[in-house]
Amino acid sequence: MSKRRVVVTGYGMVTPLGPDAETTFSQAARGRSGINVLTHFDPRGLPCQIGGEVPDGWFDDASGLPAGHSARLWPRGLRLMLAAAREATGRSRSAGAIPPGRFAVVVGSHGENPCLRDVELLHRFTDGQGRWDLEGLRAAAGYDFLQFHRRKPDVAPALLAAWLGAEGPNLSLVSACAAGTQAIGEAYRLIQEGRCDAALAGGCESTLNFVGFVGFVLLKAMAEKYASPKSASRPFDRKRGGFVMSEGAGALVLEELDHALARKAPIQGEILGYGDSADAYRVTDTHPTGAGAVLAMRAALADAGLTPDRVEYVNAHGTSTLQNDLTETRAIKEVLGERAWQVPVSSNKSMLGHAIAAAGAIEAALSFMGMQRSLLLPTINYQFPDPKCDLDYVPNEARPVDHRVVLSNSFGFGGQNGCLCLGRWDG
Repeated sequence: MSKRRVVVTGYGMVTPLGPDAETTFSQAARGRSGINVLTHFDPRGLPCQIGGEVPDGWFDDASGLPAGHSARLWPRGLRLMLAAAREATGRSRSAGAIPPGRFAVVVGSHGENPCLRDVELLHRFTDGQGRWDLEGLRAAAGYDFLQFHRRKPDVAPALLAAWLGAEGPNLSLVSACAAGTQAIGEAYRLIQEGRCDAALAGGCESTLNFVGFVGFVLLKAMAEKYASPKSASRPFDRKRGGFVMSEGAGALVLEELDHALARKAPIQGEILGYGDSADAYRVTDTHPTGAGAVLAMRAALADAGLTPDRVEYVNAHGTSTLQNDLTETRAIKEVLGERAWQVPVSSNKSMLGHAIAAAGAIEAALSFMGMQRSLLLPTINYQFPDPKCDLDYVPNEARPVDHRVVLSNSFGFGGQNGCLCLGRWDG
């Protein structure tokens, strides 16, 4: 069967490095870090006190929403996504160019965590014996009943569809660190299958409050020992000790090729293939052999109809945890064979931190930008080589390299895996 080809006509992002894609890429190309001491809540007393926060002034206050939509409906993560979506749709010139019924929205999102203040407030209106004072909660406390709405993961695609007027398929991906990549992959499949002609796809995350942060602290998954916040995320380095949590959003506009050509859309690149898998192993650990990662990467190449020798760069998941970096290195070797040592690999998370559901979408957009500019973004903070992680990780400085085919990896907490095979567009 011949496949409908799927291209990217727009991308946008908001990250700890910048309010848009160009600023983020420029800062990353200089090897800058967006990690600092947390300000959204007081982290004193916690073993990890850092993260990749987005300044409030870098994203929209939710103005220009559909009629009847209050800003109270839009949680912080979704407002980050709205800013990224505005950039992506503006770059794609898609406004009014896609029939509403043929426009899909697919978003990786986990909803909003409650803040500690609201949790404390709720517990002041119970006697601890199953009797709740709801009238007091409503009247005296003025509790915001829309909190339950903002915590639902399906809120992101639903509200973005209302903003866009997109009446096609509407999907929410809830798959931890793989969500942004899988959202792009599922949107790609919808277009391939002819169920829509275009899609807004990506991911968003804002979980840097105490309730969202403390679970990972208790798991001891985050960096606790670091000389400075900016040096804490160090993927593939022998002294790596955990990931650094961040927030942000990434959005892509995907279109069927003939549809994009017919309206003379600016094509930024092509989705060549997509693979996904499950480790079917443990909730908190990846499979030590990288078996699930291997399945996803091989599936993406098979879907693209390409052999491993065509891969010229791997945008790694690269979280800076002892286990992930080792198993991803093993998986890359398994997939690429003897060429693994010649193919550059780097991790954007060394500069951006780990934006969970947003990470894969941001990294896919940065991969397209790197192909357009013939530039590989670096893995910063790479100082102490690990003999077990012995690939070319593009250490510390960006590298000018002409490249056309990229694998972009996302391997999620709980064993969710996604891999995109991305291609440069030369017209």
